[in-house]
Amino acid sequence: MAFYFIADTHFGHENALAFDNRPFKTIEEHDETLISNWNNAVGMDDEVFILGDISWYNVSRTLEIVKMLNGIKHFITGNHDKKLLKNREFQALFNEITAYKELDIGDGRGIVLSHYPIPCFNHHYYGWYHLYGHVHSSFEWNMMERVKFEMEQLYDKPCQMFNCGAMMAYMDYTPRTLEEILAGQNS
Repeated sequence: MAFYFIADTHFGHENALAFDNRPFKTIEEHDETLISNWNNAVGMDDEVFILGDISWYNVSRTLEIVKMLNGIKHFITGNHDKKLLKNREFQALFNEITAYKELDIGDGRGIVLSHYPIPCFNHHYYGWYHLYGHVHSSFEWNMMERVKFEMEQLYDKPCQMFNCGAMMAYMDYTPRTLEEILAGQNS
């Protein structure tokens, strides 16, 4: 069993193709690629933390897609998920649904999970990580990278917060383990 993470899948969101420069000709190609990549990476016993903004589709189509995805799913809510959260069948597809989670991964390490970036996240000083989405690959992401740099200069400790939006180059529309996300920072 492994832990996987991904944010901002935006299934069915045609405008995301343009504003994220997602390399797909159609939303169908986008969705099929995400589903295929997901199921090739994630086994049935793996745990996947989806950090918000899962789908732009109606509830019925979203249910169809989520049922296709491998793994034990945990949902960290995003700003575009409100209508889905009201649906009991959607809720039943997840092991848990929450806006924020602290995941202990052993050896005194852990991961703070939120849809939104939190520069001063809990346990920052103790080597924990923070995974988030929401800002896509935008000026807001650039701003968060600048904040990380400033915090590292100020505190002389790494600010280990990482955008795991599907569109990030190191994510490549695939749920990733923490180790893969960290390796992607150096590529």
